[in-house]
Amino acid sequence: MTIPRGGVLAVVGPSGSGKSSFLRLLNRLDEPTSGTVRFEDRDYRQIPPRELRRRVGMVTQTAYLFPGTLADNLRFGPLQQGMELPAGTIEALLTEVGLAGRSGEDVAHLSGGEAQRVSLARALANTPAVLLLDEPTSSLDAEAKDEVEKLILRVVRQNKLTCVMVSHDLSQAARVADRVMVMNKGRVTKNGTVSEVINAEGVFP
Repeated sequence: MTIPRGGVLAVVGPSGSGKSSFLRLLNRLDEPTSGTVRFEDRDYRQIPPRELRRRVGMVTQTAYLFPGTLADNLRFGPLQQGMELPAGTIEALLTEVGLAGRSGEDVAHLSGGEAQRVSLARALANTPAVLLLDEPTSSLDAEAKDEVEKLILRVVRQNKLTCVMVSHDLSQAARVADRVMVMNKGRVTKNGTVSEVINAEGVFP
């Protein structure tokens, strides 16, 4: 399969179908036992893993933030590349995710929705080309879920990112994605536009 540059693909399916495993294969958190993953027309095994994970950022279901301030978390990725993130860039990233003026705040004081916003800003600090989202709103309450979903859409469009989002929520997939891939027992059972897949009968076996 091919994920078009700048497109948003939702990956849906029943629990245990392989959705998160598929996502982890895309930035080599797991290694494929066969087949090839290509990133920008290159076999991604030719790209150093650290460089690959900078270009293919990931936001998980639970925001795993490092102890310290919001700024400390945003600086982490660029520091691994030997780059110091300027204070102005940190503030711009936090403003982009709705956390302006809070760079010096300790992450221990954040709500779940705020922590997920920091997780998104941290991924953006590496200037990725692709953003992988593993059920990024499933652990949030309804209000925070709505806010983070709208934020993700805005950030993806403004930064012209290619995005792959795992979701168990078909209505969310319809709101967010251009295309939908359905998985079951480790295999792709449907793959097409939102109208082709979600409006079809029997999406989940």
